[in-house]
Amino acid sequence: MADSNEDRMAQARREMSPRKLEKQIAIARASCTVFGRDGYTRAAVDALAAEAGISTRTLYNHFPGGKAQLFRTVVAWTSTDVRDAQLARLHAVLAPGRPPRPEDLERDLVALARAFVDLMTDYPNHFALVRHIHAEADHVPPEVLQAWQDAGPRPVGQAMAEAMTGLADAGLLDVHGDAGLAGAHFSALTAHAIVQLSHYGVRPLPKEETDRLITGGVAAFLRAYRATGPTAPTG
Repeated sequence: MADSNEDRMAQARREMSPRKLEKQIAIARASCTVFGRDGYTRAAVDALAAEAGISTRTLYNHFPGGKAQLFRTVVAWTSTDVRDAQLARLHAVLAPGRPPRPEDLERDLVALARAFVDLMTDYPNHFALVRHIHAEADHVPPEVLQAWQDAGPRPVGQAMAEAMTGLADAGLLDVHGDAGLAGAHFSALTAHAIVQLSHYGVRPLPKEETDRLITGGVAAFLRAYRATGPTAPTG
């Protein structure tokens, strides 16, 4: 798995003074607020510095790459936090090596989908950033998009594929030879509509509507992927 934020902090403590590290953390936190509110394109360096209570010169002293470097730092930081939360929830529901009983599969997949959807409430600043990334993808530097994928979506997608493979090995799913695609379909069927209708959690849906979309998505997923016999193929 990619480095955790704890790993990055430990390295930073070795490379810079506590005062400098504290200042960079404060700038990054303030920048997260501005980027989540204004997006990448509209966020001005002056506004980023003002939110952190510093001069633009001080900002560039800490982040010579300016807005692009700051955005990449913030995106990697928040994506790592959310990635670790997603992986913890995935492994809590679908523990590696301990597949659910066949009669519990649908229940557990619903629980996993709910746990993932709830992250929009738990990490609103991150999902505000992701909303802007999708809206401004043609203006966000390619290296920032790559850093985001490497920090969060890619390792989570790999973990989902491994979970789908585990369910296939247990005879619960038939992933039709592509566990990664099965995991992507699970996420799309259970979360995509909720993300779009709630605008990445900005306007939360009523609980009843969220439950309807999740249970319907899991049911559709199982109609496509539930194993139909004791010798169903595995991934």
